[in-house]
Order: sequence, then structure tokens, then C-alpha cells
Amino acid sequence: MPKAKKTAKGVKQGAKAKAAEPKKAAKGGAKASKKAVQPARKSAAPRAESKGAKILEMIGRAKGVTLAEIMKATDWQAHSVRGFISTAGKKHGVKIESAKNDAGERTYKISK
Repeated sequence: MPKAKKTAKGVKQGAKAKAAEPKKAAKGGAKASKKAVQPARKSAAPRAESKGAKILEMIGRAKGVTLAEIMKATDWQAHSVRGFISTAGKKHGVKIESAKNDAGERTYKISK
């Protein structure tokens, strides 16, 4: 009976060595079933006292709100405000318009 040879990396070679190794299961099967079980998430409004709720309230004004006003109200940096606004439309089911006003400031408002 021939022995299985080991390569430089320690991996066995030969017909018997291959038969002894267990086969791996498919990776995607378990994860796919977990996703199918979870119900679809509804767009939930943020808590009333949260900074996100403040931003959505300010954006809902007729004239909208400037980036600077949101930064002052929330104590967030500009990139944090822009990040929230970019996901708020998807997460909260709101379509947000972005434009520059006459002074050159970026303004945000909810489009109809």
C-alpha cells in the first residue's frame, strides 16, 4: 500500500489522501435563508428628540434649510450632515432636493 506524500507545504497527495479529506459545504446557503426569514423593514420615523428628527423637521420647511444651519443645530460636521442626508431619503422614505441659494450656500428641502 503506497503512502501519501507530503509536499513542501504539508499537503497530502495521492488517491487515498484526497478521499480522506471532507468536502466543504456551500457557503451561501445558510446566509440566504436568514435574509429570507427577516421581514422587510418599514420606513420608521426617528425619535422626536433625536438629531435626525431635527434635521428632517428643518428640511421640511417651505424654504428648506442650509448646511450651516443644520451643522449649528446638531453640532455635526459638514460631512456628517451630508452623510445623514444621503441616507435619509432611503431610510425614511423622503425625497430630498439639494440646491445652491443666491448666496452660494447649499440648501436642502423635501421635494413634493
